[in-house]
Amino acid sequence: MEVKLDKRYPVQASVEQAWAVLSDIRAVAACMPGAQITEQIDDTHYKGTVKTKIGPASMQFNGDIEVLGLDVATRSLQMLGKGADRGGSSASMKLSATVEAGETPGSAVLVGQATVTVSGKLAQFGSRLLVPVSDAMLAQFADHFRTAAAAVPVPAAQPSTAVAAQSATDEAGPAIAPATTATIAAAPPTAAAPSPAAAPAPAASQPTELNALGLMWTVFKGWLAGLFGRR
Repeated sequence: MEVKLDKRYPVQASVEQAWAVLSDIRAVAACMPGAQITEQIDDTHYKGTVKTKIGPASMQFNGDIEVLGLDVATRSLQMLGKGADRGGSSASMKLSATVEAGETPGSAVLVGQATVTVSGKLAQFGSRLLVPVSDAMLAQFADHFRTAAAAVPVPAAQPSTAVAAQSATDEAGPAIAPATTATIAAAPPTAAAPSPAAAPAPAASQPTELNALGLMWTVFKGWLAGLFGRR
């Protein structure tokens, strides 16, 4: 069974901060509930797990992640994830995600297209349940992504900015030049500023299990709201 999703999520962080997360495959995996990368094979292939909790029972999917494309110019990522459990259920997701500028300065939009394919016991849920559950999962992913992007340090001013400011000060006259020069000399060097791409993923060290019953309850509440809202 296959479902396709096309989503747009606003992010209260700059394009650069959002791209710092999207361009880091470990950070992306950490944003997915229950997911964790366990091994890096090479630059584009990884192994990982997804833990799912259904009531008191827990399931673990072991799978592979392949980075199909990472384009800095368009700030886009393409990846393919596949996994299976011991019970014979399997799932795969092909994801294309892009970071775009938001409507307001300092904001961004995470745009994603996902194709989810499931077989075995998971396919028995049918598209009526699989689609809203997938929507709920992606909504959780987007929430974690927003948190991770907002935590990325904002880059310090570029050296050219400091040079331009110094030139303007020199033109203003020698009376204020010594004080300005001292201030610039006391400032920490720009090269020491932390790189956004090196920012740690907040959820990477403590992955949470994916609560399937919680997702289904969310879907059920949405169905009830729609049912009574039509009356």
